[in-house]
Amino acid sequence: MTIDVIRAKSLGEVRHGFLGRRGGVSTGAYASLNVGIGSDDDPGAIVENRRLASEAVLPGGTLVGLYQIHSADVVTVIAPFDDSLRPRGDALVTNRPGVALGILTADCAPVLFADAEAGVVAAAHAGWKGALGGVTDATILAMEAIGARRDRIVAAVGPCIARASYEVDDAFIRRFCESDPENERFFADGRADHYQFDLEAYVVSRLAVAGIGRIEALGLDTYADRERFFSYRRATHRDEPSYGRQISIIGL
Repeated sequence: MTIDVIRAKSLGEVRHGFLGRRGGVSTGAYASLNVGIGSDDDPGAIVENRRLASEAVLPGGTLVGLYQIHSADVVTVIAPFDDSLRPRGDALVTNRPGVALGILTADCAPVLFADAEAGVVAAAHAGWKGALGGVTDATILAMEAIGARRDRIVAAVGPCIARASYEVDDAFIRRFCESDPENERFFADGRADHYQFDLEAYVVSRLAVAGIGRIEALGLDTYADRERFFSYRRATHRDEPSYGRQISIIGL
């Protein structure tokens, strides 16, 4: 099966891809391109899937990733490092050719950034905690620190859980509205005392407020498309024992 590489028009010729679950070697609940090191999948299959994913986006490059913690912490990569040495954080930035920055998701929003003129790229993992905490803002600042210009940065938001699939409770919406009352616009009414949260729109708004002039949202729902994407929430609702992770990659 061919690896499903989804590309954003806005990122142009920059090597990148939002990958789905197709085209790997894992089986069962993890079929088939599970790249989640923390999952209970066969370790050998995970290693091979990560190799296949990296080659599909940046042939000959070296894939680097993080121990993701739903934070706003950013790691600037000056040289490749082994998966066993993954630092904690939720965004990666580099200006070094041959380094493939990889972010794992299974409903959270992957965000890929590029200032092609400066030769600076980044990848961020924006779950609700990280998005609210400012992971995209921190990523932009880290890009600027190594030569990017904010008015040239392009950002693309990849497959994530959509509003129709993302039910939250009253405590959740209060957290966002206490941060900024205008955040109420990202919630729609659901069943009694529940709401539907638009994570993708919230991330896009944060990018726009930060001064990113070109933002592309792919509008792909990880929860709704079982054949194409892994989803933590879908697996939970179906009482499945575990779930895989997909990867989004960008590099020079």
